Amino acid sequence: MKSRTWDYIAITLIIIGAINWGLIGFFQFDLVAFIFGGMSSWVSRVIYAVIGIAGLYCLTLYGRVYDQPYSNN
Repeated sequence: MKSRTWDYIAITLIIIGAINWGLIGFFQFDLVAFIFGGMSSWVSRVIYAVIGIAGLYCLTLYGRVYDQPYSNN
């Protein structure tokens, strides 16, 4: 797979993680644990781990993102 595909997958997982953390922060509701059977469930742990790996992968985006000049068109 191309790097761009991995970028979109990683960003999607980061968004899911951010929504889950927002739910935890505002409502004390862990959506991942709710759907997959609690925080100690192996499925939940795999999902948390994959989202964590996606977060680490997204650190590489800092080196690849650059400012493009704005077009007046």
